[in-house]
Amino acid sequence: MTTKPSIILSAFADESANSKTAVEQFAALAAIGLQYYSPRFVDVTGAGKVKHVTELDGDELARLVKLQADYGMKVTSIGARLGKVKLLDVEDGSHNKFVPDAQYHAGDVAATIHAAQALGAKLIRGFSFYHPKGEDPAKYVQQAADRLGPIVDLCGQAGLVYGLEVEANLVGQNGRMLAALAKAIGRANLVCIFDGGNISSQNLSPLECLAEYRAMRESFGWMHIKDYRVDPGLVWTGVVNEEMLKNFVPCDVGDSGHELILRDLKEHLPAIDAKMKQLGAPGVFLELEPHLKGGGQFGGFSGPDGMGVAVRSLCRLLDYVEIDYKLRDFDDIKAARGF
Repeated sequence: MTTKPSIILSAFADESANSKTAVEQFAALAAIGLQYYSPRFVDVTGAGKVKHVTELDGDELARLVKLQADYGMKVTSIGARLGKVKLLDVEDGSHNKFVPDAQYHAGDVAATIHAAQALGAKLIRGFSFYHPKGEDPAKYVQQAADRLGPIVDLCGQAGLVYGLEVEANLVGQNGRMLAALAKAIGRANLVCIFDGGNISSQNLSPLECLAEYRAMRESFGWMHIKDYRVDPGLVWTGVVNEEMLKNFVPCDVGDSGHELILRDLKEHLPAIDAKMKQLGAPGVFLELEPHLKGGGQFGGFSGPDGMGVAVRSLCRLLDYVEIDYKLRDFDDIKAARGF
């Protein structure tokens, strides 16, 4: 019997909860059958105070660790905002801020590493800086690499992996640019994160999305599962705006070419799985960040029902392309009860 290549399912927990409480996030994901999650925005105590995970104090992090254990959850990555600031201190008409390196390293980077260590994460999700609006990002690859390198090194010193996510409007806005960044940074603890919805929302076809995935495949580490349906009525200006971020859909009905991409990934999974395990991860994650009820610059929302739809959509597609995965079953329940 031939063994199918296998991935690990995960999700951004805050997408699944109407109130963003940790209890609701974990209850929704556990009920769907997931065992891994990435924390981002969370109300740990249920008192109505939502914080980014990197802003939690020691008591809040300890409480989140206990809740993780209570619900049988483990952390995939820290859903950080690193690299979502201006590359250069220039006025370009955007609302993005610039933070000097020393301040950034001592502040946001240190807080992200602390959260990862407290919650048992091995991976950190990050980005590639905003180049001056309206200019060619290719001109800024080396400058972005120069700023990212020390951040990746700080993660490495803490035993962590920096995952560089592809996203519109940043230097690393497509697979080709992400590959160029990875080569310029040249750190072993840097991998790239593919996100189909972040590619197709730039008005690209499924075949173009496949090409962008293949361009970054050598440095691929894990994948976010988000899909987008291109709206021919929206005029493409070269920039993804909030109006366009209303068109996210489940991964088996959008324009990101997930079937084509997953078939390609399937052939390379053994090698990528070995690489990620060598870096300390449990395997290759496909992480749901579906935005089915809306998305934006720093997050998105699907609700418990939307997350369920997104998980079932992905599972149908994985079954179709014959990639294995695991949802919780009765054996997991028995093990938790000590049977």
